[in-house]
Amino acid sequence: MPGSRVQAPVRVLTGPTASGKTAAALRLARELDLEIISMDSALVYRGMDIGTAKPTPAERAEVPHHLIDIVEPTHSFSAAEFAQRARELVGQVRARGREPLLVGGTLLYMRALEQGLNDLPPADAGLRARLEARATVEGWGALHAQLARIDPDSAARIEAGDTQRIQRALEVWELSGRTLSQHFVDGPREPGLDLRVVSLEPSDRSWLHARIALRLRAMLRAGLLDEVRALRARGDLHAQLPSMRCVGYRQAWDYLDGAIDAAQFEQRAIAATRQLAKRQLTWLRAMPRRECIDCCAADATEQAVRALLRADGV
Repeated sequence: MPGSRVQAPVRVLTGPTASGKTAAALRLARELDLEIISMDSALVYRGMDIGTAKPTPAERAEVPHHLIDIVEPTHSFSAAEFAQRARELVGQVRARGREPLLVGGTLLYMRALEQGLNDLPPADAGLRARLEARATVEGWGALHAQLARIDPDSAARIEAGDTQRIQRALEVWELSGRTLSQHFVDGPREPGLDLRVVSLEPSDRSWLHARIALRLRAMLRAGLLDEVRALRARGDLHAQLPSMRCVGYRQAWDYLDGAIDAAQFEQRAIAATRQLAKRQLTWLRAMPRRECIDCCAADATEQAVRALLRADGV
């Protein structure tokens, strides 16, 4: 019935980048014959495979995956778009007599799915370009200061360096004449889903940092820089697009522009990925209903599988 909540909880496997989500998700999907719905803002983009650690063609052939390779990197894919598509997919998978498994670390997507969709205006490419042009001249700090004057509640939640969320908050204000906070006060136009969240989180941050560094070096051996060269050669992409601001891609773009050298590229890419993991962990700690699994543990995958099996009392 439209607008009703899905009764059975939807399984979610999340955690910071490089915490082992893919291995655990594939293991569980094989055991329970599940279909995976990606909850990752970078995996939606076509042509961005190596730097996003996208599941391999063999893995995707073995287990059905959704919301991967669905838009061009010119597109700005919003949390609202994700939530709408994910809701539809949950219904479609269950109509086939199977169960979905949401997997990924984009916590804004998870919040949109759990809390429901607000009636926010869609993205406006022209307005975003104007905001980016302003930021180039004035700096994102000036735009964050403007947001603090217009919408202090949102500005308090959004870090001064979170350019994408600053841009979106100002975009909502300019398009609707109402602040992001006012839209949230109105409540969702569609209720959220009941989620059963299991999160892989490190007891030792240095373990995760080592994994991040090893993974970046593996991506470089696999051809990350050639992948970014091919994206640049298309001619329709630029460094300010959300797709090209993904960690690894932003630093590779700067390197190929000659703005930084190879050592700086590697250092900055690792540092940016660590910062991403830190932000993800901050979001997760504000979610008391999640079940945490120590991703540093030798049997972390098995623990995550057992925890998610309990979602239906299996």
